[in-house]
Amino acid sequence: MPSWGEILVELNNTKNQFGGPDIDAVRRKYLVGLHAYTKRPTIIYTSRWVTPITGADPSSLSVSIADIQGLMEVMKGIAGTELDLVIHSPGGSIDAAEAFVTYIRSKFTHVRAIVPYAAMSAATMICMSCDEVVMGKHSFLGPIDPQFVMQTQLGPRMVPAQAIVEQFEKAQEEIKNDQTKLASWVPMLGQYGPDLLIQCENATQLSRQLVEQWLGKYMFSGDNAKANEVASWLAKHGEHKTHSRYLDRAKLEAKGIKIVKLEDDQAFQDAVLSLYHAVTLTFQNSVVAKLIENHMGKVFMLMTAFQPMPQPKAVALTFPFVVPGMPPDAPPPPA
Repeated sequence: MPSWGEILVELNNTKNQFGGPDIDAVRRKYLVGLHAYTKRPTIIYTSRWVTPITGADPSSLSVSIADIQGLMEVMKGIAGTELDLVIHSPGGSIDAAEAFVTYIRSKFTHVRAIVPYAAMSAATMICMSCDEVVMGKHSFLGPIDPQFVMQTQLGPRMVPAQAIVEQFEKAQEEIKNDQTKLASWVPMLGQYGPDLLIQCENATQLSRQLVEQWLGKYMFSGDNAKANEVASWLAKHGEHKTHSRYLDRAKLEAKGIKIVKLEDDQAFQDAVLSLYHAVTLTFQNSVVAKLIENHMGKVFMLMTAFQPMPQPKAVALTFPFVVPGMPPDAPPPPA
């Protein structure tokens, strides 16, 4: 397997029509190589969340409804009922993840998720809609409990939905036992809108219910009790403590999730990691934010969107929106 550095050397020895490195040709070479080995239709769904650009809008890296357009482009012309989905993503919208899964599963009866590095939050949800998940020792999934972007006096913060509910419950209990504590709770609770608790409860239920439904239909095929157990565990913020918790292969296997060990097939591992290195170099040598591509050369690229310059005065927004999956730090890269 060529290392990241060796693929970089290979890339620097290529030239595109403009005289620069031909990043597309190198990446496609390794994508075709993976397909040639597995003999299965292959789509990569990746974003540059571990190689961000200063000032870039994080939402451009997330699972969004716009991904359906990309999937339509790369799924056109693919024959057969099996698919390998190489996925590397921080997550994103629950609604978009549902649309993503609905579209993929409407065409393919067997889907294998390949996680060369990390698929977090809503991307974990997508993996749970697959029949099996391929992971290396260096691969990670994450909890699926939804997050809310809250505007605070210190700026926007990602807050777990379950933490918001627990905070309200704690406030109720403390105030019930000691009315003098009301004054200390009012400023903290005053930033929440009147419908926030309902939004938190609905989002939490939706993420868990979707994963339970997909697991029961595909990976566990009729074992609804197992599907409920795994979905509940993935959604349990109180156990994972943080939404950006990296769950390794051993933890997932212990819960019964169907994992294929990447190291069990050296040639397969080489093909997957070489493709991942080539994709990483695409992001590092371009302003591409998201890449959806198939083994036949069809590609959908989303360029990096930049956030507007901050205004002199901050504007306090009261409407939170669900974004389940933008971990602040990335796990260590695979060797």
